Amino acid sequence: MDWHDVQDPRDAALDNLAERYKLHSLHIEDCRHGGQNAKVEEQAHYLFVVLKPVEVLPDGSLDFSDLDLFVGRDFLVTVWESDCPAARKAREALRPASERRRAGRLLYQVADAIVDSYLPVLDQLEETSDALQDEVLRSPSPEALDRIFQVKRNLIELRRVLANTRDVMGHLQRTQSDLIPKDLWPFLRDVYDHVARALDTVDVLRDILGEAIEIYLSSVSQRTNQVVKVLTVLGTVSIPALLVTSFYGMNLQGLPGSASPYGTLFAGGSIFLLTAVLLVLLRVFRWI
Repeated sequence: MDWHDVQDPRDAALDNLAERYKLHSLHIEDCRHGGQNAKVEEQAHYLFVVLKPVEVLPDGSLDFSDLDLFVGRDFLVTVWESDCPAARKAREALRPASERRRAGRLLYQVADAIVDSYLPVLDQLEETSDALQDEVLRSPSPEALDRIFQVKRNLIELRRVLANTRDVMGHLQRTQSDLIPKDLWPFLRDVYDHVARALDTVDVLRDILGEAIEIYLSSVSQRTNQVVKVLTVLGTVSIPALLVTSFYGMNLQGLPGSASPYGTLFAGGSIFLLTAVLLVLLRVFRWI
């Protein structure tokens, strides 16, 4: 069995392999355009499979690349869009003993390696989600909310890739093509189960982040209510002062103490007394 490893989709070697193994021109075009969904397409003499290796970038976002595989009876052609750590690890692990393995077996092992590379990413996202939930509980901030939405975007993209990969594994374990012998079906079913569990984890993490957003909004609302409450109390407490000063500011005749040298003290005492009574009433009704 010949394994041809093409690390640049634009390499002329891919055209030579396409002519040698009669690979469809649309599949070659898919290899070179990139950005494909994970999928499997059957031809008369080979299978065309697209998988999606993932890499975590320094800014925390996820970068998915294409891994295209042409699986024939006596050949395997792999086309790597990028040399991410997951792709490099899979290639280095499988290359030494590739000549003694069938193409279908190598397809399973490559798919298993790619799916296993999702697990550390999920662990990292889970740790980030738990940390964000704790941060929102302690001290909610707009920065924390921005990070929550970034993680949610990562989870949405990862879920889309996992759902497509699950469909690929489901198709491979049900195909009647002789390129995938039945003795590989249990192994492909195991990869399918790994993808299904990863999807469950993604759904749980999305629920955790949804709860974190609700906690953030509740905390912001509660903090706003506290501010409004303080402002309301301050406005209410100022009512006696406004009432007394408004009457004495109209220069009406006959107001208590208006002609007395102690009028200012009388007005100030009235404001203080009325304010004290108002505060006592607010306290009795437990409004403050």
